[in-house]
Amino acid sequence: MERDTRRAPEELAERLRPFVARRVPPGDVDDVLQDVFLRMQRGLENLEDEQRLLPFLYRVARSAIVENHRQRARHPLACAAPEAHGTPAQDSSEPSPIEQELAAYLLSYVAALPSPYREALTLTELEGLSQQAAADATGISLSGMKSRVQRGRVKLRELLEACCRIRVDARGRVIACEPRDPSDCRCRSAPDDD
Repeated sequence: MERDTRRAPEELAERLRPFVARRVPPGDVDDVLQDVFLRMQRGLENLEDEQRLLPFLYRVARSAIVENHRQRARHPLACAAPEAHGTPAQDSSEPSPIEQELAAYLLSYVAALPSPYREALTLTELEGLSQQAAADATGISLSGMKSRVQRGRVKLRELLEACCRIRVDARGRVIACEPRDPSDCRCRSAPDDD
């Protein structure tokens, strides 16, 4: 690119900041912008037309924003924002006692799932692999892995709701978990395949 058509990183950041700020929580704006510039550096050599820099940059920004949303969905406790009214939020690295209790039960519920769903949820939710990496590891297509993860989540929720009464607050954090009557529990009678 010619010197007069290059844009200073600060100018580009100021141009992108409002775009990103409308789409991610305030605390994530700088992180997403940094991710945009890292991705831009990697992909800039493939940019053939210098007039396409801004569309390219916004496409990269959209991709970084989507990844930010995925990350927040994948790890909601680690991404929890402090409460707006000044009360300090609980340290997101330490789950509440109720969440610890539920986590202790969760492994046995995942183990009760049919094999393909158990494997999909173990790889993606418990081991933290992306769905693409999990698909590669198991030798199935990405769409097949996505389907297994979605169905596995539905089945896991059904097992949990059959065995426990779980209440969440407005932010989706668990505030109460009470076991139902053991005779109502269906988690041990889950089918082996689907």
